[in-house]
Amino acid sequence: MVTQSSHSTLLRSIVAIVPAAGVGSRMKAGKPKQYLTIGQQTVLEHTVEKLLAHPAVGIVVVAITDGDPYFPELSIATHPRVMRVSGGKERADSVLSALQYVQAHQLGEWAMVHDAARPCVRVEDLNTLISVSQSHNVGAILASPVRDTMKRSNQNGDIDHTVDREALWHALTPQMFKTEPLTRILSDALAAGAMITDEASAFEWAGLQPALVQGYADNIKITQPEDLALAEFYLEREKG
Repeated sequence: MVTQSSHSTLLRSIVAIVPAAGVGSRMKAGKPKQYLTIGQQTVLEHTVEKLLAHPAVGIVVVAITDGDPYFPELSIATHPRVMRVSGGKERADSVLSALQYVQAHQLGEWAMVHDAARPCVRVEDLNTLISVSQSHNVGAILASPVRDTMKRSNQNGDIDHTVDREALWHALTPQMFKTEPLTRILSDALAAGAMITDEASAFEWAGLQPALVQGYADNIKITQPEDLALAEFYLEREKG
């Protein structure tokens, strides 16, 4: 647990990275999902402001597609602690672009990577993730245990078999690692053509084992149209 007394040593020591170059095609909306609105703000604004509010986060680096017409219109675009970098074709490319910016400008020893479409992350989860990451020899990710029965399909879309859910987890974000090894390992993994779906998978590729930190399941990723209403419910409940 990150306590009030430990905040003095953590104060603004972490850089948050938000890859936000995706198009969100599954939302079937007229714009990328990070620019859809919940209340008076876009999903991306909710997410970035949640990170900025944490006392251990100094800078938020957002990776945006070049020529993106939406980001410049947001309030966070001119925030003094929000930096913009060019995003890449895939999530990992965007994260690496942000990490290279962080390294070049020596912005922070630790990097916390968080999905643009996860505006409901709780401060308690951020606190626990920071504490575990900084005491672990690799780093850590937020995750949620699999609760449902899991099925593997065959090539026809029928059930092939039931997968044992024991020790299975849903990987969430943020995921937090030291900036230098994350930059190096992610760069090496991409150069080797490895399939990198999140930051932890790059460390797995390198033979390392990040820690799993159980987080709240309401830290949902907005992917389908119905997720937007659910995220709005969670955010309103948090305010209440």
